[in-house]
Amino acid sequence: MGGMRGQTPPGAQTAATGDSYRTLLAVLEAIVSHRDLSALFRDLADRLRQVARFDYLSLVLHEAATGTMRLHVLETAEPIPAGTVIALPPEEDPAGQVWQTQQPLITSGAAELKRWPQLLERVQSYGVQSFCWLPLTTARQRLGALVFTCRQPSAYDAADVDFLQLVANQVAVAVENALAFEEIRALRDQLAQEKAYLEEEVRVDRQFGDIVGESPVLLRVLRQVETVAPTGSTVLIGGETGTGKELIARALHDLSPRRDRTFVKLNCSAIPTGLLESEMFGHERGAFTGAISQKVGRFELAHRGTLFLDEVGDIPPELQPKLLRVLQEQEFERLGSTRTIKVDVRLVAATHRDLAKMVSDGHFREDLYYRLNVFPVILPPLRNRPDDIPRLVRHFTHQFARRMGRRIESVPSAVMEALVGYPWPGNVRELQNVIERAVILSPGSSLQVPVGDLQQTVASSPAPADEPITLADAEREHILDALRETNWVVAGPRGAAARLGMKRSTLQKKMKKLGISRNE
Repeated sequence: MGGMRGQTPPGAQTAATGDSYRTLLAVLEAIVSHRDLSALFRDLADRLRQVARFDYLSLVLHEAATGTMRLHVLETAEPIPAGTVIALPPEEDPAGQVWQTQQPLITSGAAELKRWPQLLERVQSYGVQSFCWLPLTTARQRLGALVFTCRQPSAYDAADVDFLQLVANQVAVAVENALAFEEIRALRDQLAQEKAYLEEEVRVDRQFGDIVGESPVLLRVLRQVETVAPTGSTVLIGGETGTGKELIARALHDLSPRRDRTFVKLNCSAIPTGLLESEMFGHERGAFTGAISQKVGRFELAHRGTLFLDEVGDIPPELQPKLLRVLQEQEFERLGSTRTIKVDVRLVAATHRDLAKMVSDGHFREDLYYRLNVFPVILPPLRNRPDDIPRLVRHFTHQFARRMGRRIESVPSAVMEALVGYPWPGNVRELQNVIERAVILSPGSSLQVPVGDLQQTVASSPAPADEPITLADAEREHILDALRETNWVVAGPRGAAARLGMKRSTLQKKMKKLGISRNE
């Protein structure tokens, strides 16, 4: 046969034909399963060399959007310059004629290409002589043409067409499949973007505010929240650091009859031991050194509302009986006062510690534990709800991009797979920080996450410690909070010194000792 000329010994045509068909069958089995068009193009050249001779192999596909025949070079004797794009109207390309007429076309020398001057000009430098164009057609559509090209004149003849058309017919099926998969992939990406947008729009109206996720373990927690929120009972939220305990506490408040009253929060691990009682219950003027004015505590502020005590496991033993009393009796006295204050407060507590173990170890009062643990809600770590990670990634990406005035429209599948597969020891808070950094660093409209940093973090991060921060660090942070809340006004009735219950000179000495300046 012409396409195999020089490969078939004289007198062996029948055997060669049988071998060719068997080879063709193997080729077709290999290429028809390709889902990626680029991978199919790469494989076609190697496979088709087993059934036909050529120096150049190409596909010319009709593009409906532009109405042109676009060349896809599969294999060349000489490399085509990078970025070369050849697209011609059907009437100016022999492949266009084959696509329109559905008839194969053979030329034996370059002179026969004069009808298509652009093609002739393009191929002269490559020294090619023979062409065989075959229609690429399936039962559903006409795709274009498969083109065998050879430097030898008269390399192909009519005797080759029947066999090579069988090749082209199967290549057409493979190309159609790959194009269909590409279209499905594009539609899937489009639907994912639309779904992300709709989820964002719907989420705004959901009763759980900023809680993002629909995994079974999270939905089970949210059902518990819906059940207990209207009752007014004390709730103890457990879970690792960064799982969103404050969000759950706010949801409990927002779904309760107290939603129109104040939601007050206090992080027990961030306040020095000596100041924590004053923060909770307040103090009278002169109650201790530096108490130059009366201070209202968080329980008073939360009257008829909700008080959220975060990291309740860090409350020192000497303060635990006073907390137990206010939970049982809904009354207390300010430091330095004998007047009993009655309050109506719904308490929500949270901790990352194992309070039951602390009770058995003698570090936490048993009766306070039972009073706090009326209705326990345990938040799952992020590694136990991987189905929620894509939603969280899209939510945080949209949130930070909007805040920074950026336009991030997509998350590459490889990036999303890496984020879903990462164990997230810092849970949702760590994910939020990673996405914020990624939005800052992404140069275009696609989110770029330095995935290598995640693995490095796993390798280098020390195990989280249960030990509280030092007294000096906590006191420094507490003073900074007061200064920020008063816009760095130190003196006066509304100044930070009065808020902290100390003299102006005492606060200034502490600021100097702790290295606190307004530059912070």
